[in-house]
Amino acid sequence: MKIVIVGDGKVGQALTGRLAEEGHDVVVIDSSPKALRTSVEVHDVMGVSGNGASYAVQKEAGVEEADLLIAATSGDELNLLCCMVAKKLGARHTIARVRNPDYADQLVLMKEELGLSMTINPELAAAREIARMLRFPSALKLDSFARGQVELVEIKVKADSPLLGQALYSLSSRLGIRILICAVRRGEDVYIPTGDFVLREGDKISITASPDQLDSLFRKLGIYRHKIHRVMVVGGGRIAYYLAKQLLKLGMFVKIIEQDAARCEQLSETLPKAHIILGDGTERELLEEEGIADMDALVAVTGMDEENIIISMYAGTLGLAKVVTKINRMSFQEILDGAGIESVITPKGITVNQIVRYVRAMENSQGSNVETLHRIVGGRVEALEFNVAGNCQGELTGIPLKDLRTRKNLLIACIIRGRQIIYPGGNDTIEEGDNVIVVTTEHQLQDLSDILERP
Repeated sequence: MKIVIVGDGKVGQALTGRLAEEGHDVVVIDSSPKALRTSVEVHDVMGVSGNGASYAVQKEAGVEEADLLIAATSGDELNLLCCMVAKKLGARHTIARVRNPDYADQLVLMKEELGLSMTINPELAAAREIARMLRFPSALKLDSFARGQVELVEIKVKADSPLLGQALYSLSSRLGIRILICAVRRGEDVYIPTGDFVLREGDKISITASPDQLDSLFRKLGIYRHKIHRVMVVGGGRIAYYLAKQLLKLGMFVKIIEQDAARCEQLSETLPKAHIILGDGTERELLEEEGIADMDALVAVTGMDEENIIISMYAGTLGLAKVVTKINRMSFQEILDGAGIESVITPKGITVNQIVRYVRAMENSQGSNVETLHRIVGGRVEALEFNVAGNCQGELTGIPLKDLRTRKNLLIACIIRGRQIIYPGGNDTIEEGDNVIVVTTEHQLQDLSDILERP
């Protein structure tokens, strides 16, 4: 597919790398020749210097022949204008990054008039992910499939865990709950485990289960933590605003610490039920004065990765039920692991995942579309949800899984059939209308049929 990306900032660069890696013909537009030069050299893509909303610049980039234009500049209005111009030129699909909460309602009403196929709000998406993490504080990371019917969580195997030394095939029967361990990170190594895989202390394991089964699992493992009621948020940006709105609706106590006085006034007006504190959240004395030790959770979402890391390290020493850290640069991952910071969100990564899922669905509009896509285990494993279309009949449907020749390092983790959740064995089959969750180290699955080993 031919894809034009307007904006070569953090999100634009991440998208360029991911989409070029997946074999797409990518053209990047940006007003900075220096930024363009880096993307062109590193990712072997075409670069066009100029204003992405300019008709002439979009013509030079070949937008009239593009399957998709993605507007990811720092300006919402510029992104919307880019999409309108692209649609007039003939681009098949357009995606705009729009971050201002004031535009949310208008975009729903004017999506067609603006020529938008999709809008992305990284801060809102990040806030939703944090809210899910706070729902299951025992999990390091939490992703949802099938509209919440199935959860994918990551936990760490502790020294006293009943999971230690156990082969995976025996776990469900030993624990009396229905779960499936679909990925294991052991140091630098990542495994898509078979039934005879044995867990060790320190393993980080990804588990698929229904929400109620997860609750039972945490209790049996002795890592169950009571529900979160009191949350301190350090940083008063858009993520804090969106997150506070969600948590307040759930009846939680929310305290936001922000050092910009004007922003504090805005938050006080828009979030009258939240407690807004003017101050520097990196100062230990302030955190103690505002009762950090009495909180159930702390969320660090300032604009500085370093500040978020320091705040989270301190909060981690206080025994809070949950500490969530926002970072933009994944190069900090090794530092985070060493510092014991485990629940991390990256708005850039969430945005890229959502757009890649849309691109794969575009490529396969007649096949088994990608409904949900999450990158797990530090981005080294993909978990995808496919809806099984009728054209899969004969190749995948009605055939026992033990008779399917699937790719290596791939696991069919779950089959959702209506309200029934199936953790499949060799005799189970995939049927038309099912939703199927696949976990794999392959990063280019577009259709469910791609799980098969081809000659």
